[in-house]
Amino acid sequence: MPSGGRTRPETALLHPSPAGRKKRIFLGLAIMMSIMLLAVSVVLYNPVCTLTSLEKVDDFPLYVMRYQGTYLFDLFARAGLDWGPYRRLYEAVNPDACTSFAAPSPEGATLFGRNFDWAHRASLLLFTKPPGGYASVSMVDLYYLGLEGMQEIPWSRRFVLLAAPHATIDGMNECGVAIAQNAVPNRNTPKDPNRPTLLNSQIVRLVLDHARDVNEALALIQQYNVEFSGPPVHFHIADASGDSVVVEYVDGGVSVVRSDRSWQIATNFLLSEERRPDCWRYSKAQETLVRSQGCLSPPAAMDLLEAVRQEHTVWSVVYNLDAGLINVAVGQEYDDVHAFGLPMRRHP
Repeated sequence: MPSGGRTRPETALLHPSPAGRKKRIFLGLAIMMSIMLLAVSVVLYNPVCTLTSLEKVDDFPLYVMRYQGTYLFDLFARAGLDWGPYRRLYEAVNPDACTSFAAPSPEGATLFGRNFDWAHRASLLLFTKPPGGYASVSMVDLYYLGLEGMQEIPWSRRFVLLAAPHATIDGMNECGVAIAQNAVPNRNTPKDPNRPTLLNSQIVRLVLDHARDVNEALALIQQYNVEFSGPPVHFHIADASGDSVVVEYVDGGVSVVRSDRSWQIATNFLLSEERRPDCWRYSKAQETLVRSQGCLSPPAAMDLLEAVRQEHTVWSVVYNLDAGLINVAVGQEYDDVHAFGLPMRRHP
C-alpha cells in the first residue's frame, strides 16, 4: 500500500453524503412536480379558459361564455343514458311555456324567434365549437345548473358551467340550423331498446353539433329515444333555406309536422293532433304573420315576441339563420336588446 498521500475510501464513492442524497431527492421531486403540473395545465387549460371567459352583460342576469374544447357530448351520444349527471327535476310544471316561430325576412333571410317562458332568473348565452362538430350559439337556463338568480358567480361555483352544453334550451349553429323545445301535454313516448337515450336538452345539443339542415336534424333525432327532464316537449327546427318542422312524440311514435305556408309557429299544443286547443299566443303570432304577408324584419320579429310574452317570460331571442346574428332581450326589457354574432359556414 502506498505510503504517501491520502486516498478516498471506496465506500465514499458508493454512498454519497446525506447532503448529496437530499439534493438528489429534491431534484427528483422537482422533476416529478414539474411533470405533474405540466400535465394538469394541459388538462385544465381549456376548462380554465372557458370559465375565465364568463361575462355578465345584463343584471337580469344574462351571462355570456365561450366554451373551449370538448364537453364529451359525442361520448354521451354513443352510449346514451337514462339519467344524465346534469339533470334536475322541475319544481313545478308550467303548461303555458314558450313560443317559437320561423319566418322569412324581407331580404330573404330566415329568422327564428323564440320566447322562453319559465319562472327563473338566470340566463347564459353559450358559444361552443366542439372538435368534430359545428360551432353554435345557444341559450341555457342556469337554474338547472344550480345558479338561479346569481348576480355574481364565484370561482367556487363556476365548475358546474362546464356542463352547460348539456343543458341547452334553444340555439343556432354555423350552418344556419336553429332548434327550440316547447312544453306540450304528455303522450306515449316511443322507447326502442335498440336505441340509446338522451335527455331533451341533449337532443338540442345533438342537432346543433351535427346537423347541417332540417333533414339531417330529423335523421339524427330518429336514432335516439328521448327522456324528458320535466314536462314533455316538441322540437321546432328550421334552417337557412326556410325549411321548418315540428317534431312530436305521440302514440308511441315520432310525428313530423311541416307548414303549408312560408312560416311556422309552435306553442304548447301538439300540432299533429286534429283537435287544437285555443292558444292566444299562437293566434296572435298567426295574425301578425298573415298581416305582414309572412315576412318579418328582425326588429318586427322581436316585436312579435314582445306581443306574445307572458309575465314569466325569461328571454326572447331572434336568430338570423343566414347572417348569424343573435338578438336577445331578457326579463322583458325590450328596449335593451343585446346583439351578438356567430360566424357562419357558407355552403357551395
